[in-house]
Amino acid sequence: MSDPTSAGADVVNQVEKGYTFEGAALELGGLMLTADEPSSARVRIPLAMLNRHGLVAGATGTGKTKTLQMLVEQLSAQGVPVFAADVKGDLSGVSRPGEPSEKLTARTASVGQEWTPTAFPVEFFALGGQGTGVPLRVTMSAFGPTLLSKVLGLNDTQESSLGLVFHYADANGLALLDLADVRAVISYLTSDDGKADLKELGGLSAATAGVLLRELIAFSDQGADAFFGEPELETADFLRTADDGRGVVSLVELPALQDRPAVFSTFLMWLLADLFHDLPEVGDVDKPKLVFFFDEAHLLFKDASSAFLDSIAQTVRLIRSKGVGVFFVTQSPTDVPDEVLAQLGSRVQHQLRAHTPNDAKALKATVNTYPTSSYDDLGAVITGLGIGEAVVTVMDERGAPTPVAWTRLRAPESLMAAAPPETMEAAVKGSPLWSKYAEPVDRESARELLGKKLDAAAAAEKADADTAAEAKAEAERAKEAARTAPRPSGRSGHPRKDKSVVEQVVGSTAFKQAMRTAAREVVRGLFKTGRR
Repeated sequence: MSDPTSAGADVVNQVEKGYTFEGAALELGGLMLTADEPSSARVRIPLAMLNRHGLVAGATGTGKTKTLQMLVEQLSAQGVPVFAADVKGDLSGVSRPGEPSEKLTARTASVGQEWTPTAFPVEFFALGGQGTGVPLRVTMSAFGPTLLSKVLGLNDTQESSLGLVFHYADANGLALLDLADVRAVISYLTSDDGKADLKELGGLSAATAGVLLRELIAFSDQGADAFFGEPELETADFLRTADDGRGVVSLVELPALQDRPAVFSTFLMWLLADLFHDLPEVGDVDKPKLVFFFDEAHLLFKDASSAFLDSIAQTVRLIRSKGVGVFFVTQSPTDVPDEVLAQLGSRVQHQLRAHTPNDAKALKATVNTYPTSSYDDLGAVITGLGIGEAVVTVMDERGAPTPVAWTRLRAPESLMAAAPPETMEAAVKGSPLWSKYAEPVDRESARELLGKKLDAAAAAEKADADTAAEAKAEAERAKEAARTAPRPSGRSGHPRKDKSVVEQVVGSTAFKQAMRTAAREVVRGLFKTGRR
């Protein structure tokens, strides 16, 4: 081929053969011969292969969000529920029909698309109710020490210590609902009242407890407090279909995500882990039970600990057997760790730019991740892609990679802009999930229970101190009375032998009460019951 980026008859034949499937498939677009010459060959992805995960990558402004929107629409139309993190708010337009235009008509005609403005069933969510959507919350107990340790970036010793904190709370009936509850348990264990319990735990040192408290406070400052609490989300609410059989699209608004990446990471890890725990093994299915799309995925992996990355890789690898597909949306494939990237069977690569040495290095790394193609210079193809165009390869029905195809992608049929705020607000308030999750529940938990325990201890100590003071005063009064009292004579004329001062004090009611209090404290010290 004279032009190293052009596609000849051999590429057309390969694409037509490689993208012909027996089962249901999503239509991605049409093969491009050159920048100005589309072909009749169609590029698809088998519906049954979407639980093999995927990647949508490309520089800013190259059309990644529109690609995501187009995939979401077709999945919903096929009856597959979808979850998507709506970082910029653009995906809310899925709930509204698209608006035709001459430019849109010309584009859809070039890829053989019969475009019809269509709205899709959408459920809006918001982390902790911060934004427009049904509030999403999870209890600290359900989240667990392992995931929390991954998010906080704790080392092995600190993770083990945090596990002991959760164990102590469970063993003592202390419900951990939010971050404040975890901090309350750690603060109690490092206080004078909790020293005995802390010693019995063994592996939790006061120094490590201090580190945990600092990390929890920093996590709280990122806005995580709003995420933890009740009522807790039931992940089954993401696996719903509308009355007409279309999959419900669950959009989670993530305002100011760049300032709070840990909250996003927390949500992703718990949600995937919870789904993996709850869903049964299904193996290979005709269509996935749920497909995730995580926009701005580089924020998920940025500054993540190796343990956190290992957890993500393991979850992505295993959740396929539960019928769940995961798509990462980011700027460059190099944003995704190799152990995760290796598991992504479908690739939709939008334009990459090579203006700097780092850009050129990233482009070379991207080209090396693709199977051998018929393009003489795939890097030149990727840098020359227009908006809404991508280099595509997916897994065919046998699990083998399809030919690399320069593709002009189909256009979304819903609104390619944010939905009006009043429309979103009305949809949220009209949702059947609003009454289920809207109002936060603040039941008695570890913070309140430990507060009561400390108050009771303080009251008991005050009562003991008051009793001891009264006994001392009684003894002083008895001593003074004995000193000043007259010494009466007996009938024999000899002075009557009175009780000594010690006998009078020992026989007094106050002294007996003081002795009972002292005995009780001895028992406490022996058995460490902490009872009041």
